[in-house]
Amino acid sequence: MNLHRKITNHFQEICGMNLKNKLASGKVQDQEPFEKVYSLGNLIGSGGFGHVYSGTRLLDNLPVAIKIVAKEKVNDWHTLANHQRVPIEISLLQRVASLPGCVCILDYYERPESFIIIMERPQPVKDLFDFITEHGPLPEELCRNFFRQIVETTRQCHKVGVVHRDLKDENILVDLKTGKLKLIDFGSGAFLTEGVYKDFDGTRVYSPPEWIRYHRYHGEPASVWSLGILLYDMACGDIPFEKDEDICRCELYFRHGLSEPLKHLIKSMLCVKPKQRLDIEGILAHPWMQEPLKTVTVCHRKSGSVDSSPTGSPHSSHEDLHTQDSGFTKDIDNSKDSDSGIDVDFNDYECES
Repeated sequence: MNLHRKITNHFQEICGMNLKNKLASGKVQDQEPFEKVYSLGNLIGSGGFGHVYSGTRLLDNLPVAIKIVAKEKVNDWHTLANHQRVPIEISLLQRVASLPGCVCILDYYERPESFIIIMERPQPVKDLFDFITEHGPLPEELCRNFFRQIVETTRQCHKVGVVHRDLKDENILVDLKTGKLKLIDFGSGAFLTEGVYKDFDGTRVYSPPEWIRYHRYHGEPASVWSLGILLYDMACGDIPFEKDEDICRCELYFRHGLSEPLKHLIKSMLCVKPKQRLDIEGILAHPWMQEPLKTVTVCHRKSGSVDSSPTGSPHSSHEDLHTQDSGFTKDIDNSKDSDSGIDVDFNDYECES
C-alpha cells in the first residue's frame, strides 16, 4: 500500500466516514464535498487535539492546512447563529480571521464523528520553536521585532473577545521571507471574559503560578505570564521553568549580556502576583519595546554555524513538559555572549531562496 493511500485511509478513519460519501451536516446545504474542493497531503502534526495534514485547494492550488478534530475530544462547544453546534475553536478562528497576525480559517466541514477545519498554510515558514532550536538565543533586535508582533496580535485577539490560552513558540509561525509571524492553534482558546477561568488545556510550563496553585486565573494576566515565558525563551534560548515549584518560586536567571531594559520587561511580566504584572498596553509602552527597530531579514544560518542552546542541551520540547521534565537547568551558561553567534545584520546567514 503506497503512502498516499495509507494517509487517505487514516484520514477516512478519523473522519468517521469515507471521503466519497456525502457531507453529513455541513454549515451550508449546498457546500461542495470536501474531496471536490481540496486534495489531501501528508500528515504534518498530531496530538491530543487530533491530526493536521498539508493539503491544496484544487481551484487555485492554494496550500492549506487540514485539521481533523474528533468530536469525542472536544471539551468546549459553541452554537452559531444558524444553530449549528461546533467546537469553540471554529468560532474563535472566525472571530480572528481578519487579524493579520492570526492564521485564517477558510472553511470547515462536519462529519459524523469529527470536524474538518481548513486553514491557510503560509510558505515558506518555520515555527518559532524550530527557529530558536536552529539559531539559539536570538539577538535583542530580532526579539523585539518578533515580540512586538506577538504582543500586538494578542492585543487584537483580546479586542475581538478571544483569549488564546496556549501562547508558546510552537504555536507561532515565522515567515522566512518576510519575518512576519502568525499565531496558530486556537484549540485551547476561549472567549475573553472579566471573570475567572477554572479550566486550562494549554502547555503547563507556560501556565501562570495562580493556575498551578489555585486552578484559577484571569485571561489577560495569564496571557501576560505566557508572553513573559515566550520572551525569555527567545532571548535566552529556552524556557525559564520546568517544574511546578519553579513556576511558583519564579527565580529568574539570565544569560550574560542581556540589556537591563529587556531583563526589566521580562521581570515585569513574570510576577507571581497577577495584579503586579504589566498589562498588554504596559508591555507595548515599555521602554525596551519603544526602541527603534532596525531592518532585520529572517534567513537560514549557513551550514555548520548553529550554536547550542544556552543550557548546553537542545531546545526543550514543551509538549513533553506537560507530564515530565526535560532536563533544562536554571543555571545559564554565562560564557556565551549576548548574540550567541548571531549578529543583527545576519552576516553569517544565507537567505531562504
